[in-house]
Amino acid sequence: MRLRTLLPVFLALALSACEEKAAPPPPVRPVLTVTAVSRTTETFGPFAGTVEPRYQTQAGFRVGGRIVARDVFVGDLVAKGARLAALDPTVQEFALLRARADVADAEAQFANASATEARQRTLFEGGNVTQAQLDAAVANRDTAAARLAQAKAARQRAEDERGYTTLTADFDGVVTAWSAEVGQVVPAGQAVVTLARPDVREAVVDIPDTLMGEVRRDAEFTVRLLAAPSVVARGRVREIGPLAEAATRTRRIRMTLVSPPDAFRLGTTVTVALERPTEPRIRLPATALLERDGRTAVWVVRPDGKAVARRDVRVAGREADAILVAAGLQDGEAVVVAGVHSLAEGQAVRLPETGL
Repeated sequence: MRLRTLLPVFLALALSACEEKAAPPPPVRPVLTVTAVSRTTETFGPFAGTVEPRYQTQAGFRVGGRIVARDVFVGDLVAKGARLAALDPTVQEFALLRARADVADAEAQFANASATEARQRTLFEGGNVTQAQLDAAVANRDTAAARLAQAKAARQRAEDERGYTTLTADFDGVVTAWSAEVGQVVPAGQAVVTLARPDVREAVVDIPDTLMGEVRRDAEFTVRLLAAPSVVARGRVREIGPLAEAATRTRRIRMTLVSPPDAFRLGTTVTVALERPTEPRIRLPATALLERDGRTAVWVVRPDGKAVARRDVRVAGREADAILVAAGLQDGEAVVVAGVHSLAEGQAVRLPETGL
C-alpha cells in the first residue's frame, strides 16, 4: 500500500530532474586594459613660461623736446649706432650758435690780451712802464684765456645737447616695446623705446612656492616650445626669485638657455620640466586600483588572455588621476582599468584589442 503511494512521487521527481538543465557557465566579460611599463625617472612639471632676453634697455632722450621722427617699430632688428628716433633740434641749434659766437668773442679777447701783454713786457724791459702795469697786462691775458676755455666748454656742451636730440642704439638688438609717438613732447630721461639683446635668451617661468623645495640652483631643465614640443633646449637655473608673488604665491625662476635653436624667439611660449631618476615605478590609471580589506590590488589578465587574477601591489604614490605602483607587477602585463569591483578571481574575460 505504501509502495503504491510513493511511486507517483518518485516518478514526479524523476521527470523534474530530466527537465532540469545544466547550469550555464559564467558570462565572458569584455575588459579594458593597459600594459604595465616601468619608469625609472619622474617628471617635475611641466610649467608654462616665456622666452625673454637677459639684457634689455629702456632708452630715452637725454634732453627734453618734441619727437619729430621715429625710425623703428616693435620687432625690428637694429644695429649698433642706428638712429631710433629724433627730437626737434631747433632750441639746441640756437644754443649751439650762441656758444660758437661766445667762443669767437673769447678768442678775440684772448688775442688782444696776449698782444697787450707782449707790448707791456717789451716796454717794461726798456724801463718805460712799471712792474704793476706789466702785472695788470698778464692778469688780463690769463683772464681772457680762462674765458676762452669756458666758452669752448660751453660750445662742447651745446654740441653734445644737439647730438642728444638723436636717439641711437647702444648695441645690436631687437625693439621689444615703444612708448612714445611722433609729435609727443617728452621730458629728459623718459623711456621711449625698449631694446633687447637677442643673443642671450632666458626661459622665465613661475613655479608655486610650495614646490620650490624641489628646485636646486644647479638644476638643468628641459625646455620645449609649446607650439612644437619636438624643438628642445636645455635651461640652467640662473636666478630664483627671493619672494613669492602675493596674489599667486609663485616664485619667478630665470633659466639661461644653452645653445637654443633659432625657433626660441623672444616672446614665444615654452614649457619647462625636470627629469629626475627614481626607483622603478609603473604608472596606472586610478580606476585600476582595488582596495578591499586594507589591501591594495589590481586585476591582471592571465598569460592566455582568457581570465583575470588578483594581484596585490604596493602603491608608492598617488596623483590626481593615477597611481604609482612600486612592487607587485612586471613589465608587459595587462592590467584591467575599468570595472575592477565587479570582477572575480578566475573570471573569463575578453580583450577587445585581441578579440579573445
